[in-house]
Amino acid sequence: MTAHSCQIQTPRISRPDAGVASNPRYTFGTLVTDRAQYDCMRASFTAGGFQDHDCEYIFIDNTGPGQTDAYRGLNALLNAARGQTVILCHQDVRLLSDGRDVLDQRLAELSARDAVWALAGNAGGVAAGRLALRITDPHGKNQQVGQLPARVSSLDENFIVVRREARIGFSADLSGFHFYGADICLHATHMGYSAYVIDFHLEHLSPGKKDKSFAVAEDAFRAKWSRAMTPRWIQTTCSLIHLSGGPVRLAIDRVLDAQVARLLRRLPGARGWTQPNKSRAA
Repeated sequence: MTAHSCQIQTPRISRPDAGVASNPRYTFGTLVTDRAQYDCMRASFTAGGFQDHDCEYIFIDNTGPGQTDAYRGLNALLNAARGQTVILCHQDVRLLSDGRDVLDQRLAELSARDAVWALAGNAGGVAAGRLALRITDPHGKNQQVGQLPARVSSLDENFIVVRREARIGFSADLSGFHFYGADICLHATHMGYSAYVIDFHLEHLSPGKKDKSFAVAEDAFRAKWSRAMTPRWIQTTCSLIHLSGGPVRLAIDRVLDAQVARLLRRLPGARGWTQPNKSRAA
């Protein structure tokens, strides 16, 4: 399923704070389905040092019939953001002991380590079977997996820090609410940028959700990026260039992916895989 096949209305950005500086340090962008949850999230970040005078809070109201999906909505938020750094986060994340001073420090350290970083978060995939984590959620409290900062190939969608000057975004030919963290990381990689999980601890109240739409989104994500990475000839006005890659075998991949994933998670080097705490997730 692609964004072009969905009946999605143009996202409307709510920018409730008129007094914010014209070039704020941070912009927080959120898709809101529960205003009470969002208000608690914003209060949490404000109390943690992300004050209104140089932090911009914008959102898309997804409570009514004119809803948008994550790909289209978050692109709209990125386009509307004025902050030097954009934080795309879920409405159900909460700060714990780490506040603005910690995030400022972690991002400064990241810039000193890698001048072309574009994305940062609190959870993601390092390699096959290996995760990097710094989060509290229904899967466990105070989780820390991997040597942080850890360079990753994907980020969990609950909290994504975007360096606005990188000018990256989400695919226009995907839709829904899954895999967009991996999608923006792939765009960053293809533009020469990098993504990291950093040591910034916060809480995500949800364990995540795998419904029927998850499988549909997974197939669409796999098909899109398999097409994008196929070998091809590129004819420019000055040269003919062959870009090579491995053969695309979508049907085989669908069969093998689940089996390979189960095997990799059982290997001695696998990191970060736990079962959710059902009592907390309920």
